[in-house]
Amino acid sequence: MPDSSRREIEDLVELLNRYHLTELELEKKGVRIRVRRDAAPTFTSSSVEIGQTAELVSSSLSQSSPQPSESSQFLTITSPIVGTFYRASSPDADPYVEEGALVKKGQVLCIVEAMKLMNEIEAEADGKVVKVLVESTTPVEFGQPLFLIDPL
Repeated sequence: MPDSSRREIEDLVELLNRYHLTELELEKKGVRIRVRRDAAPTFTSSSVEIGQTAELVSSSLSQSSPQPSESSQFLTITSPIVGTFYRASSPDADPYVEEGALVKKGQVLCIVEAMKLMNEIEAEADGKVVKVLVESTTPVEFGQPLFLIDPL
């Protein structure tokens, strides 16, 4: 690899790290270079008393979300881009899908807005929507799980 190409890639990686980006793409003279990394897990700290912590942990464990062993049988629909998640085409419209709905491959599940572009996210297979994992109008990251689908 020529030194100039290597330097361009190193510059892209440096920009990716400096601005905490998950993906960066450059196209020059018909050559496209995409640099991508998985978003690092985000940890937040808060001051919660010990009694409250135990209560929060037990309530979060008792919520009816699929267990990891169960979710392995499900198809996970992830965000292909960083943006804002919308369950409906407009604030007053019904959501594209609800939990429990049957969907067909190619059916629109949601929209992820990025840079004023509305990107429709489609079902990758026929199935049943088991879980909607994101609230509408919430920011999402590249690769973030959005839906669990039980394939038919």
